[in-house]
Amino acid sequence: MAEAAAARRSRITPERESELYGAVLGLLREVGYDALTMDAVASRTRSSKATLYRQWGGKAELVVHALRHEKPLDLADVDTGSLRGDFHEVARRQDDCQMEEHSALMRGLAMAVHDNADLRKAFRELLIEPELEELRRVLRRAVERGEVSADNPAFDYVVHMLVGAFATRTLVDELPPTQEFLHSYIDAVVLPALGA
Repeated sequence: MAEAAAARRSRITPERESELYGAVLGLLREVGYDALTMDAVASRTRSSKATLYRQWGGKAELVVHALRHEKPLDLADVDTGSLRGDFHEVARRQDDCQMEEHSALMRGLAMAVHDNADLRKAFRELLIEPELEELRRVLRRAVERGEVSADNPAFDYVVHMLVGAFATRTLVDELPPTQEFLHSYIDAVVLPALGA
């Protein structure tokens, strides 16, 4: 699915693609996923609906690509020489304002992801699976460096710990996620769980 979508999008310039994604996220913030329509995206971006469908296949894929574009956390190029350094570098990739905006978008999409099979599939294929694979690479390097044991049972829960901290910060503390909070959480919870 991702390869076919990438091939379809190849005719759009990076600048135009970024403009389209910005418009999609703007609409998403304004009306939410369920009320967002391809007609509205086409109107806002001065595109044809046919072009949007041809390039992205549908609303779910377009929304998830826009989210991925806004949050390009490419862990593959993160290698500071330590697991702690790698996790802290990932947390530094977005400033506090960007984290707050991303957190609000994700909260707004939470119910839609559970209720919409197309959106859930696009999230899984285009956002979750690629980030899980990158996280596994970071953890494998930590094992190779001898920082953590390969049989540590917390390995299977690292993504849950990280996403949980990010997602529940506002709910529990009524504060947005921040770099300071994530650095503290990584040091107090994630690394000790991994025995690092």
